[in-house]
Amino acid sequence: MKAERGKSGMVAAGVARRGAAAALVAAALLAGCGDGGEPGATAPGQRTGTAQTQPHPPPRTSRSSHAGWWAPNADLSNTRRVASRIAAGNVARLRIAWRVPLRGNYAATPIVVDGVAYTADLMSNVYAIDLRSGRLRWRRNYNSADTGPNGVNVGGGRVFGVLPDAAYALDARTGRELWRTALRHKSELVVMTPGYKDSVVYVSTNPLGGGDIGTLWALDAHTGRRLWGWEEAPRTLWGDPSVNGGGGMWHPPAFDRSGALYVSIADPSPWPGTERQPWGRSRPGSNRWSNSVVKLDARTGRFLWGRQLLPHDFYDWDLQCPVILVHVGRRLVALTGGKMGFVYALDAATGKLLWKRSVGIHNGHDRDSARAMRGDYSNIGYGRRIYPGDQGGVETQMATDGRTVYVPVNNLWAAFHSQNLPAIQDLDNGTGEVVALDVASGRVRWVRRLPHGMYGGATVTNDLVFTTTWDGTAWALDRRSGRVVWKAPLPAGSIAPVAVAGDTVLSAGGIRTGVRKARRQRLAIVAFRLDRSAHRGG
Repeated sequence: MKAERGKSGMVAAGVARRGAAAALVAAALLAGCGDGGEPGATAPGQRTGTAQTQPHPPPRTSRSSHAGWWAPNADLSNTRRVASRIAAGNVARLRIAWRVPLRGNYAATPIVVDGVAYTADLMSNVYAIDLRSGRLRWRRNYNSADTGPNGVNVGGGRVFGVLPDAAYALDARTGRELWRTALRHKSELVVMTPGYKDSVVYVSTNPLGGGDIGTLWALDAHTGRRLWGWEEAPRTLWGDPSVNGGGGMWHPPAFDRSGALYVSIADPSPWPGTERQPWGRSRPGSNRWSNSVVKLDARTGRFLWGRQLLPHDFYDWDLQCPVILVHVGRRLVALTGGKMGFVYALDAATGKLLWKRSVGIHNGHDRDSARAMRGDYSNIGYGRRIYPGDQGGVETQMATDGRTVYVPVNNLWAAFHSQNLPAIQDLDNGTGEVVALDVASGRVRWVRRLPHGMYGGATVTNDLVFTTTWDGTAWALDRRSGRVVWKAPLPAGSIAPVAVAGDTVLSAGGIRTGVRKARRQRLAIVAFRLDRSAHRGG
């Protein structure tokens, strides 16, 4: 994710700035990426630390897709697709099995391994919950405000998470802290769910202010030792390091079978600019690798290719969604999207752009950054309503069943009244839609419009697509038509995606919104289960 100047981290701090589960960045978290070579070239000077030693053998953990949700986005390809007992024919039988109260706002997807759900709230507190009963096995309280989306990963009997300045590992059985590694270089923050593969943990820092550079770190899962780091922006920071910042990630990498990882890197800062150098003038040029997909060797951090998808962004249009890997015929394709309201498909071998598709409302500002980079500011100004806004577009995770990618879209406008902050937006009146796109071509298969903003990502199981909306509703749509086949109220507004494990759907009322009366909203993780005899607990 990314920390950005002007973000109050609405979910974490309770201020209606960003509004999305994944958008919970405060103050000036992320800021952009860095310059580098063209796809296929190495990026000089962008690797720090030492080469990774041979990783430990993969942990032996139960990973049946019927029994658990064992990665932040269901699997190492970030597909958010899982097999389960839940389908359109029985989804109406879902009933609340239990609720577990939360100590803070919440935007994460739980991990479910060996009958235990592990997760973290936006105060960095970690929960281990018995999936069947809802009993709290343990809770590790850090009480450290995080802008999110936060969350944890699990492997080898350990739970991996982040604090604003560090990554850590806990004993999965007891919650005891095993190691903690400080990652902050200057004023960067750490706000993402860690990646994990082959006993290595992957965590990115996120710039907060001028001179900050995001770095993707690989850490030994047993000790927390730094194995390598890859800087996501050039140290020159495109011209003015006293003001500019760059790099940052919201979500864990995707991993392919050849030993490479793929990340989406967020936008540059300051945005839209400074009073002395408005509309990105402090950072001339394209600002690589901001708003880019980058492929690295997972073992060494070596740069393999990068593809910038939105140069010189000053509307805070992060490319923040995690990369999804999916095969189209014999070709491996990397899918991603972001707040600019576009979905992109790249050839995973070369980084070549295969297609891009706009989703949601756009009103003529898509090329403003490209024009400004050439010195044309004619379409830019204060007070203009811009769609998508800085909390609009594709805010949270997409999902795919292999043939179709399901895209949660947020329709909100933004208007700038100074160079420091965009307009405060009325999140309660935003609308959403799920757009189903053909993976091979980007063609629109169907669109399902929903009455409130979408910060709950997408999750696929069998013939269903699950999501949540800002007002605190959990939804299930027919995967082939987009028809609503089930919905249920949550105990508060929602900015959290859904996990599915066996016969259970995990969701959450994770934030109090103005859509419902405040006194009736209770922050809680909620389990829905097919078993009609399920009891309420927690």
